[in-house]
Amino acid sequence: MRLFVVAWLMLAGVWPLAIGAPAPDSVAVLYNETSTESGKLARFYCEARGIPTENLIALKMPEAQDISRADYESMIAAPLRKEFDRRAWWKRGKNAAGITAPVLNKIRVLVTVRGVPLRIQPDPKPKPPTATVPPPPPQNPMDDHDEASVDSELALFGLEGVPRTGALPNPYYKSEKSISSREFPFLILTARIDAPTYATCERMVRDAIETEKNGLWGMAYVDIANKFPQGDQWLKNVVSENAKFGIPTVVDRFNDTLPTYYPMRQAAFYHGWYDWNVSGPFLNPSFKFRKGAIAMHLHSFSAEQLHNPSKNWAGPLLEKGAAVTIGNVYEPFLHLTHDFGILHQRLLAGHSWVEACWMAMPAASWQCVVFGDPLYQPFKHLDGSGAVMESDKDFRALRAATLRWSNNPNERRKQLDMAADRTGSAVLAEAVGLDLQGHGLSSEAILCFRKAKSFYLADADKLRQDFHVIAIDRSANRKDLAVRGLRDAETRYRSLPEAESLQGWLKILDPPAPPPANPTK
Repeated sequence: MRLFVVAWLMLAGVWPLAIGAPAPDSVAVLYNETSTESGKLARFYCEARGIPTENLIALKMPEAQDISRADYESMIAAPLRKEFDRRAWWKRGKNAAGITAPVLNKIRVLVTVRGVPLRIQPDPKPKPPTATVPPPPPQNPMDDHDEASVDSELALFGLEGVPRTGALPNPYYKSEKSISSREFPFLILTARIDAPTYATCERMVRDAIETEKNGLWGMAYVDIANKFPQGDQWLKNVVSENAKFGIPTVVDRFNDTLPTYYPMRQAAFYHGWYDWNVSGPFLNPSFKFRKGAIAMHLHSFSAEQLHNPSKNWAGPLLEKGAAVTIGNVYEPFLHLTHDFGILHQRLLAGHSWVEACWMAMPAASWQCVVFGDPLYQPFKHLDGSGAVMESDKDFRALRAATLRWSNNPNERRKQLDMAADRTGSAVLAEAVGLDLQGHGLSSEAILCFRKAKSFYLADADKLRQDFHVIAIDRSANRKDLAVRGLRDAETRYRSLPEAESLQGWLKILDPPAPPPANPTK
């Protein structure tokens, strides 16, 4: 590995150091005064991140996930404006259109914590008058909706005089600048520390802070699933960004999502769609993300039942060890959700979690929620700095090799393949195979996967290499070979819990024959 040690030393001179996160004194933390647990979590976060205690805000709210629009206005928005006025955190003025808006704002990030309501319920719609001709539907389907996430509304709570229905454009969308600049004083980036359990909330914060010491390293899993071109492209962009930085990425391009108990191991990143409830690898009781992991599943109601560890996606992913995720509380419409590709690119550029999420979100006053420590910077150490953990060395080597031979992929693969042979590194061998597979070099990829299988010690990792080979056959419409590989693996790994994943593909490629018809019926 001497070659890669030299390459690590080169990183600091080539990759820029991470961009700074918002300053702690520009962060306010909102909690529910009626909940002891909510106040405890708010104080824990302030202490963990060095946020001044005077930036804590306690308001009396319902201890429920849902709140009516009227109660949101009277119990959250209006009192919060008074607190900002009283503490002289902002200066507001009225424009020519009669809209009151902040023109200066000290607070750029607002953190809500467990205990603060999550969703604003839609106002009851008045019964339409009887008419011989029904009224035409609204030109924009969003204009008829006033339900929203509390957090998305709070991002623009300083504005008064704007419509309550529909979505408002997010001016920070696609930005590449820190929110610490003086631009957009009327926008406050929101993030929520919330999960199915209080213990998970604290763990999310601790994991983010601890991961920043050495950076986030590990495997990425992207489940494209071919639903709609726009969302598929976002996931393809994640794959492309990972390739630029040497992040080994398992890409599933089949229409079905990853099968139940799929052997997803050393997972630091997960991006996928489109199941209603948590599925696939995450149903395995033994599955756990690597510390600090980033995980997200694109689905309309992914955060609808946040406190249920088995419903939708946001809550279950956090319970499985992810440090951060995103979600939607109602139907957001695809084009008004987070763009996964932009989000991932901004994180890799060094931005904080909350900034990257809002840079990727086209709308505010809508349905999206950002979960996790907003100040988390998972890629502070792309320059090769930080504490080097033994479990991260192979992933750091991949990053270094990608830098060293960025314009010579053949040489990069050759060097990594030789390093895998010298060190017996299954991670390097699998990574080379995934790279080859992604470039259509299937025969060479299969050799690497077989090598990785011989190096891996855990049967679940060996099974994943078999899946890679079977996926190549399945993609090439070599159905008989794919089914034979699945059957062989079924025999070999019969006692392994992850062997359940083989049944998912067998049911698609080799479904059981239908029962014979009953002539008496």
